[in-house]
Amino acid sequence: MNCMENCSATQDNEHLKNEILRLKKEKNAVILAHYYVDGAIQDIADYVGDSLALAQKAAADCASADIIVMCGVNFMGETVKVLCPDKKVLVPDNTAGCSLADSCPPDDFARFKVEHPGYTVISYVNTSVEVKALSDVLVTSGNARKVVDSFPVDAKLIFGPDRNLGGYINSVTGRDMLLWDGACHVHERFSVENIARLKAEHPDAPVLVHPECKRPVALMADKVGSTAVLLKYALESDATEFIVATESGILHQMRKDAPHKTFIPVPPSDSSCGCNDCAYMKLNTLQKLRDCLLNEKPEVSVAADLAEKALVPINRMLELSK
Repeated sequence: MNCMENCSATQDNEHLKNEILRLKKEKNAVILAHYYVDGAIQDIADYVGDSLALAQKAAADCASADIIVMCGVNFMGETVKVLCPDKKVLVPDNTAGCSLADSCPPDDFARFKVEHPGYTVISYVNTSVEVKALSDVLVTSGNARKVVDSFPVDAKLIFGPDRNLGGYINSVTGRDMLLWDGACHVHERFSVENIARLKAEHPDAPVLVHPECKRPVALMADKVGSTAVLLKYALESDATEFIVATESGILHQMRKDAPHKTFIPVPPSDSSCGCNDCAYMKLNTLQKLRDCLLNEKPEVSVAADLAEKALVPINRMLELSK
């Protein structure tokens, strides 16, 4: 992009931001954004966070809003709608799916549950509302251990759909939860080889790893945690360089909150350069955010009976996370 094109793009972005702020005020809207969406959207959002923080915000702090816009992926919009059934919930792009949620079809999961009677079902929040309705309690990467530890050590537990997160929780708790065989396409692409290469180049840089990564990658970490946990660790650490193995969107907030520190993204296993992006998260753009506020669509809808069932495990998660 040449200088003139870059200037034009900057002007377009500023125009869109001004339009979004105007429409947000005019329509009494609140904008929620996940750490993985584009930095320009994070900067204009009212709340930025991981899945747990956004669910908590929706449940506690959006009562006065008429419209809630969830900038993330579709299961996040569903969760907000379940928590706020009387609000109009919008998403910038309703095709923004999730490979992890897709790895757990509701009908298959329902059969799996029937095949294992007597088990308590713990599901990751990265699931469809139908799978949530089949669950006893939900977790995020930030509270999974706390929720699992709330059950007796001999409890029979199913954990789905992320086998890597479930395996990590098994390893740190000594549990033997029955794991659904699902995974996130972004976190699956991190490799030991690329982390080892970056560690050789930056020997003093702590390695930060999301628990959705494979076990060999997690074993290389100085800190394993959710996006919020990794951000907190980076801000509080005395280190000035960090090697980061999670979706690249978190780098925006890390660099914004700690501009004096250097954050090095781990590239995907099929590349030695570039960031590991979630294509679904990147479907959220300023243009689509403006358009959805202007037109008040796409709107998220969840059937009342399904929402009632899904609300039980969501509320249980929020209660256990206090």
